[in-house]
Amino acid sequence: MSFRKGEKVTWNTPQGTTEGKVVEKREKEFTFDGQKFKASSDEPYYIVESAKSGKQAAHKQSALSKPS
Repeated sequence: MSFRKGEKVTWNTPQGTTEGKVVEKREKEFTFDGQKFKASSDEPYYIVESAKSGKQAAHKQSALSKPS
């Protein structure tokens, strides 16, 4: 399952499920917020923005889902 920029998604956090939107898709190794991520076309990462806090984070595609 692939996501598009601006699409609403959910992901799990220690505080529970969070909802937000996709900001960007990454398919090459990158550094975000001081952490290195090994993204690839087979296993892309997405930069997502929380609807509650406005903070951005990087998540594997498999960690994201469409809201029900």
